[in-house]
Amino acid sequence: MFSDAHSTPPETFAVPEIIPFFPLPNVVFFPHTYLPLHIFEPRYRAMIEDTVAKGDCIGMALLKDGWETQYYQAPPIHDLGCVGRIVSAQKLSDGRFNIVLKGLCRARYDELSVEAPYRQAKLHVFPDTQESLDLDSRTRTKLVEMAVSYLDLKKAKDLSELLTSEDLTDGVLVNSLSAGLDLTPLEKQFLLEAEQLFQRARRLTDLLKFKLADLQSSAQG
Repeated sequence: MFSDAHSTPPETFAVPEIIPFFPLPNVVFFPHTYLPLHIFEPRYRAMIEDTVAKGDCIGMALLKDGWETQYYQAPPIHDLGCVGRIVSAQKLSDGRFNIVLKGLCRARYDELSVEAPYRQAKLHVFPDTQESLDLDSRTRTKLVEMAVSYLDLKKAKDLSELLTSEDLTDGVLVNSLSAGLDLTPLEKQFLLEAEQLFQRARRLTDLLKFKLADLQSSAQG
């Protein structure tokens, strides 16, 4: 079993230049969020063993449409993903793992040809700056109002009440909504590819506006 204790604060953690990445058809990972994963395929068990030993970082990547026929080879990915640090890794008795990733930063993957059983990439990292993590009050207010209305219609009022907390930083608010709402993988990828947080917030507000209109139309119908 591996420890979930790390002495280096996340904000000072140096992301390796080359990391393994985990391609999935329905998961889009965001900075400032946590992602639990159950690892059962032998190639990805090996990835976790090696990653914990060497640097504790893996990337998440969304598979492109048509991946089904090539899953056990190397189907194409959306090359803009999110790098995560393993903050918890539990090895089970049969060799499987339960892990938790903390999202660190967005990165573009330049896939490498390697002999390892799992895929690896050289990174072009897009680190967050404090300036890029701030929203103007109007953008935040509009997003929160839209998200609260949407969650209320989805009968998730308890969740909607959390959004009004001033303790949530702009980065946590936007990225947690982007990751947690019932959006399609391609919609989430569209959000992840926004270069700045305010762009992601505006894209998310527009998506929620359309989804809210559909829900209201269905309710009236």
